[in-house]
Amino acid sequence: MKALLNKTFVVAGLLLVTSFGACAQKPKKEEPKKTTKNMEWNKLTKAEEDVIVRKGTEYPGTGTLLNNKEKGTYTCKRCNAPLYRSESKFESDCGWPSFDDEIKGAVERIPDADGMRTEIVCANCKAHLGHVFIGEGFTAKNTRNCVNSISMNFVPDKK
Repeated sequence: MKALLNKTFVVAGLLLVTSFGACAQKPKKEEPKKTTKNMEWNKLTKAEEDVIVRKGTEYPGTGTLLNNKEKGTYTCKRCNAPLYRSESKFESDCGWPSFDDEIKGAVERIPDADGMRTEIVCANCKAHLGHVFIGEGFTAKNTRNCVNSISMNFVPDKK
C-alpha cells in the first residue's frame, strides 16, 4: 500500500511539474518600434517644443508666417514634410495662418481632448499643427486649418 501511495505521489508530482512547464508563457517578441518616414527630426527650441510636442498654441498675431504672401510650400518644422501650398492660404483674421486645403495625405485630423475641436497633426511625425474648423464660410471649401506658424517652415518656389 505504501509503495502504491509513493508511486501516486511521484506521478502526481511529475504531472504537476510538467503542467507548469506547459503553461509557462513564452517570452514575448519585442514589437518593432513604429517608425515614421523621416527618422531624423529637426532639433526644436523650447518654444517650438511647447507647441509641437506639448500641443500648445502661440499667441495670436505673433507668428512669423501669418502675413507671408510668397508662393511656395509650408513644411513641418519637426520633420520637413510638405503640409500646405501657398495657394490654399487665405486671410481669416484669426491671428494664425489659415489654409482651406492641405497637401493630400499630409495632415491628420484627431478629435481634440476638449471634445469640441479637431486637432491637426503632421501625418509623418505627429507634430501638433493646430486645429481645423468646418462650416465657417471663409472660402468655397468651407474649411479653415488654423496653424501655428511655429509648427511650420516656408520653402519659397524657385523663380
